[in-house]
Amino acid sequence: MRVALMATCIGDTMFPDVAQATVRLLERLGVEVDVPPAQTCCGQPMINTGYFDEAEPVVRSYARTFADHEAVVLPSGSCAGSVRHQHGIIARRSGDADLVAAVDRHGPRAYELSEFLVDVLGMTDVGASFPHAVAYHPTCHSLRMLGVGDRPRRLLEAVRGLELVDLPQERECCGFGGTFAVKNADVSAAMGQDKAAHAVASGAEVLVAGDSSCLMQIGGILSRQGSGVRTMHLAEVLAATEEVPA
Repeated sequence: MRVALMATCIGDTMFPDVAQATVRLLERLGVEVDVPPAQTCCGQPMINTGYFDEAEPVVRSYARTFADHEAVVLPSGSCAGSVRHQHGIIARRSGDADLVAAVDRHGPRAYELSEFLVDVLGMTDVGASFPHAVAYHPTCHSLRMLGVGDRPRRLLEAVRGLELVDLPQERECCGFGGTFAVKNADVSAAMGQDKAAHAVASGAEVLVAGDSSCLMQIGGILSRQGSGVRTMHLAEVLAATEEVPA
């Protein structure tokens, strides 16, 4: 099977290791991976703040870039949610029937990483090894917009040596929310501090999530506190093996 990887803006600029881990993981599972160089932002920052006209060229770019791929894998519930649910809003608003048709075609082909592994490849045991105590944070868009459910937990439970511990109040938002963190900085910081405290209380060595933006929010706080708890993307844990540890 051949798929495209959408590295995402934050992955490309700040967390390239996540995109690289996603490619290693998929290739280990026999998937051929393209990384189209023409890819840009998913458009979510503009859409969420009401800049619909500015988002339209971005949606058009996505439709062109990924038109010929049978599946697009995104290591981000946030970006996958935008492609699947928000692109249609922009396309219909444009009044361009061709763009609407393109979005209707490409939307169902966009998969958050855990969805692709479980639903498309039919796998929960991906041959990973990670001998650490891990808490999982279900990010807002993956939980509420995509409904990934227990797929990430099932993948983590199958990792050799991994101890999955409960995260107190795991369904609470980390407070990042993209532009929310800028417009409501004090509230965002308070929410992040609560999430960081829960991570420490869990007893986990590593806090894992499927969105780098959330990990940036929580990880920054944990680091400044000197908590000893580190953060990792789900892709990095699943890409780890006994031969190539994380």
